[in-house]
Amino acid sequence: MNDAILRVDDIQKYYGNKGSLTKAVDHISFTVDKGEFLGIMGPSGSGKTTLLNCISTIDTVTSGHIFVEGQDITTLHGGRLSDFRGRKLGFIFQDFNLLDTLTAYENVSLALSIAGVKPAEIQKRVKQIAEALNISEVLSKYPYQMSGGQQQRVAAARAMVTNPAIVLADEPTGALDSNSSRMLLTMLTELNERLSATILMVTHDAFSASYCRRILFIKDGKIFHELNRGSDSRKNFFSQILEVVSVLGGEQNDLF
Repeated sequence: MNDAILRVDDIQKYYGNKGSLTKAVDHISFTVDKGEFLGIMGPSGSGKTTLLNCISTIDTVTSGHIFVEGQDITTLHGGRLSDFRGRKLGFIFQDFNLLDTLTAYENVSLALSIAGVKPAEIQKRVKQIAEALNISEVLSKYPYQMSGGQQQRVAAARAMVTNPAIVLADEPTGALDSNSSRMLLTMLTELNERLSATILMVTHDAFSASYCRRILFIKDGKIFHELNRGSDSRKNFFSQILEVVSVLGGEQNDLF
């Protein structure tokens, strides 16, 4: 597939030894195209976070390969791995993870500075992403001087300023109230639709998942179902997600 930004090829992740072997990820394969907004759902212990950790290079696979823009990231180590992570991956965190002692501009530009990008180019790219996310007026402010929504957008700008191949979000709404969750999910949709960001989001929450365009359901370390939103409304897609959850038995909150 020519447009595949991410290709996960028959990966496995085992923990423990022969006496007590846990297959956290069990022969999973899928691709993510440029500009997709993919959700990964599954019960607690299903392997969804382990899968994300392998893609984000936090963890290593036991076998199989993961390709990002055609590069096999399972072969990278040390400095090459750090360089890849800094250039090709963007991260959206639940609690923003902004540095309190830096202004919004400094928070956003930090990754570019570390990568050795020239100051004039940094200024240009921060200005562009700030305009796109409507945070130009807070660039000189510190996190404590911003609203939660502004902090959220600064965090998104930081994730996007390096022009990453893929943006990864692990349970981004997990600790947020419903209003903040909606704001974050709307912002992820904006990144996807307006800036063509390729997003992979792990979530246990059907409402959050309904913002995605496609969902992979993981159970016992394997993909057991896939949903595509197509031209459906988000409301209809939400109902489809709940149907899949109900097929697994039990209430949504018990399982996901």
